[in-house]
Amino acid sequence: MLIELKDTTKIYNQGKPNEVTALSDVSLRIEEQTMICLQGASGSGKSTLLAIMGCVFPPTSGSAAIAGKQLSRMPDRFLTIHRRETIGFIFQQFNLLPRLSVLDNITLPLLPLGISPPERKARARKLMEHLSISHRESFPAGQISGGEMQRVAIARALINNQPIILADEPTAHLDSRLSMEFMQIMADLKKEGKTIIIASHDTLVSEHPAIDKIINIKDGRIHVP
Repeated sequence: MLIELKDTTKIYNQGKPNEVTALSDVSLRIEEQTMICLQGASGSGKSTLLAIMGCVFPPTSGSAAIAGKQLSRMPDRFLTIHRRETIGFIFQQFNLLPRLSVLDNITLPLLPLGISPPERKARARKLMEHLSISHRESFPAGQISGGEMQRVAIARALINNQPIILADEPTAHLDSRLSMEFMQIMADLKKEGKTIIIASHDTLVSEHPAIDKIINIKDGRIHVP
C-alpha cells in the first residue's frame, strides 16, 4: 500500500486557546497507480490531509505511512528528504518564479540534491519534450500562457521522478479546454505508474474517467454520503 493512514488526527496549536482539530480519526488506504479526487469545503481539513500525505508534517496522533515510511517516526530532516524523493507537488497558483526561465523553474527542485547542471538540463529537456513546451525553454516563466505555466508546473513536479503526485486545485485558473488537457496529462501519468491525488471542486476533475475514487472530507472526517 503506497499511502496508508490509520486514525490520523491533526491538531494545530495544541494546548493553546486557539487550538484547532483539522483532522479527526481519518483512516484510508491508497494503492499504487491510482488517481484520487479529494473534495471538501474550505476549512474541511482537505488541505491538511493533502499536506500529511505530502510529508509536509506528521499527524498529531494516529499513523501515516507514505511509501513505506511512518511519518511520526521521522525527524524533520529525514521527513524533508523523504518528501523530496517521494512527492511531486502541483500548486493552485503554479508557484513559478516569473523572471526565471522555464528551464530554470523546472530544475529548481534538483538544486539541493547536488545533481550536476548537465544532468538537470537533460532531465528537464526530456520532460519539456514530453509536455510539448520545449520551444519555451528560454522564455521567462512570467511571459508564457496559463496552459504552458501549468505544463511547467507539472514538469517541475516530475523532475525527480517521484512516485506520488499531489495537486491542489490545479484547474482553478484554467478554462474547460485546458482543464481537460491537464486531466489527460494526469491520466497518461497514471498509466506510466504514478499515483495521483487531486484536491478539487471541479467536476471536470471528479467526473473524469481516470479518477478511481472520490474522498469527501467534512469537518475533519471522511464523509460517506
